[in-house]
Amino acid sequence: MKIPTQFQGREASGSTSEFNDHDAVEPPVDTTLADDELLDSYSKTISRVAARIAPAVVNIRVHKPNHESRRGPESGGSGSGFVIAPDGFILTNSHVVHGADRMEVALADGRVSDATLVGDDPETDLAVIRINASRLVHAQFGDSNSIRVGQIAIAIGSPFGFQQTVTAGVVSALGRSMRSQSGRLIDNVIQTDAALNPGNSGGPLVNSRGEIIGVNTAIILPAQGICFAIASNTAEFVAAWLIKERLIRRGWIGVAGQNAPIHQRVVVFHRLAVDHGVLVSGIEPGSPASRAGLREGDVIVSFGGEPISGIDDLHRCLVAKVIGVPSPVTIIRHTEKLELMVTPEELARNHQRN
Repeated sequence: MKIPTQFQGREASGSTSEFNDHDAVEPPVDTTLADDELLDSYSKTISRVAARIAPAVVNIRVHKPNHESRRGPESGGSGSGFVIAPDGFILTNSHVVHGADRMEVALADGRVSDATLVGDDPETDLAVIRINASRLVHAQFGDSNSIRVGQIAIAIGSPFGFQQTVTAGVVSALGRSMRSQSGRLIDNVIQTDAALNPGNSGGPLVNSRGEIIGVNTAIILPAQGICFAIASNTAEFVAAWLIKERLIRRGWIGVAGQNAPIHQRVVVFHRLAVDHGVLVSGIEPGSPASRAGLREGDVIVSFGGEPISGIDDLHRCLVAKVIGVPSPVTIIRHTEKLELMVTPEELARNHQRN
């Protein structure tokens, strides 16, 4: 083959030099980077929250009398909880500890202590127990009214006895209602897709700041990613009363409701103190609310002179001091503002009807 004249006598060094300057192979990249550099912001958030909250999360083992079998004197179970005060107060679900004659709490550091029941409230599926310990790492409550659908939700607990298990997801929905074991509707329940399993009950649901936004309480077994938690504002209110009084005497007016916004024009026209209220979605026949003239579709904006912006506010008003006392209830019916008088009854006599 004849070599073209334009290539004759040309040295290879020129082309070699050009290749070396522009196409040199890069040295191998050092893959021994620190783990922190490989984590994205989402992973860092989950890791930070888990490290902060996990020391306050406990595993609760319960022993209950076995009345159904003669073979064994007792039956057992387990659940989760979390420390809410440094002197040993622990919040969990009522269904985890209800009826137990003996309880053991395993702390995150491996210590195991016997626990005693402080107070039990089946109406909200919450209970407070206590261990003989001090200077414990404890969790802080957040404001469940400030959470939004889609924000990060992190669950920590002991599913099937596997302690300190962390799962993460988002807040799937707000304002759900579910029935407690006593039959009463629990309002303003948080729905999340953070994976929960048997044994997670009583554990905390936490936001990205490491604050408690809910107490994990229920799952729908056939479903995937449909889990529920009692809102932290309800949990904090109930826990305070259980520690103080060991029980909660509640007023009952016989309504089922959910948080609902109020049109801004209605707020301005009636000079309301709130832009949200409690939408009445159901009324018990023969209840105080029924006798007072409340109807489905009404929005409660005030009770006893106190503004009502949601279910938690209404629960706070329906305490022992209002039982048997006629109290004014301000409602919005369509666009009209009305004031009715309702006399709450004690919940203990009526929860079977809820």
